[in-house]
This record gives sequence, C-alpha cells and structure tokens, in this order.
Amino acid sequence: MLRQYVPLAEFSLAPYASSTLAHPAPNPVTLDSPAVDVMTDLSLVAAVTIEASASLVTANDYMIARGVRSLFVTAPNGRVMGLITAADLLGERPVRESHARGVGRNELQVTDVMTPIHAVAAMKLEDVRAAKVGHIVASLTQAGRQHGLVAEIHGPSEVSIRGIFSASQIARQLGVPLHIPELARTFAEVEQALVESR
Repeated sequence: MLRQYVPLAEFSLAPYASSTLAHPAPNPVTLDSPAVDVMTDLSLVAAVTIEASASLVTANDYMIARGVRSLFVTAPNGRVMGLITAADLLGERPVRESHARGVGRNELQVTDVMTPIHAVAAMKLEDVRAAKVGHIVASLTQAGRQHGLVAEIHGPSEVSIRGIFSASQIARQLGVPLHIPELARTFAEVEQALVESR
C-alpha cells in the first residue's frame, strides 16, 4: 500500500548557524471581527466533558488540568445533560446544596450543581455566522454569563451543540479585559442575592 509513496529527501541542519521556530502570524481580533473568529468550534476541537456522577473535586481538578472554566456534563450514551462552570463549583451553590442535603461538599456530585441542559440557552449557528465579536460580547453581557453556547438545529427535535464562546478567551484575543458579572440563574440564587443586599 505504501509502495506508491516516495519518501521525501531530508537535509542536515548542522550547516545552519541559527535555527528558530516558526510562529503563527498574529491574527488581531476586534469587536468588528467575525464572531466565528472567537468561537471554539466543536466540529474542529473536541468538547471537554465530564460525567454527571463525578465529584465536584474531580470536576475542579479536571478544569484546572485542561485549562478550561466550563465542562459539558454528559450521560454514558453521550447525550448532553448540562453544563458546569468554575462559578458553579466555587460559588454559593455547592454550599447551599450541601447544607440542604445535610452532606459534606466533598460528597456532592456534578449533577447536584450543574445547570441542566433544558435551562441552558444557545445562539443559533446561522445567526453567529452573520454576527461580529461585538454582538457576542453584548449577548454575554446582557445574559450575565461567562460562556455562550452555539447550536445547530437539524430538525424539530434534534439539535447539536456546535460551539462555545468564552468571555475570558474573547478578552485574551481582544487584548482587553471584559467584566461580565454572572447573574443569578435560579430563584434560590435570586432570593439569596436579595437577602445579602439588605
């Protein structure tokens, strides 16, 4: 099978006084750049996932090891069950859940603090393809979220999560800080925020 391929010629680097590494050309991103320039395309980059039964400690360690601030929570059959973020792990939600259940924080599982998929909103891929980076920043700011999902609709009952936007990644690519405070997402969190503001 390999007989049809001829090996390429090699040469020695010894005669060359200096060897350097090639670097990718800088691709500056602005608010007017296409939104897809800052989207992690899950058809090109594998999504980082975790099982719903994993402990919060495992999820936190996994985020740190992979250098991400959110994980897709999946069932054994690959179906997406929800999303868990660093804010979910390090915020008040685990404290309230452990208190309500009468268990230690270390006994909680990802499923106890994740945002279930039915409570997650997403942007349509077709809208994102026509949008600019500024539209995504405005969307994340209005929603009070650090992450935004992009979904591709395949039919009346089928959708695939095609991409994800990360405020921290967009900030790095823009070269400016983005301050997007996370909004409370459940009634309990809203109620707690009201109590704390008094």
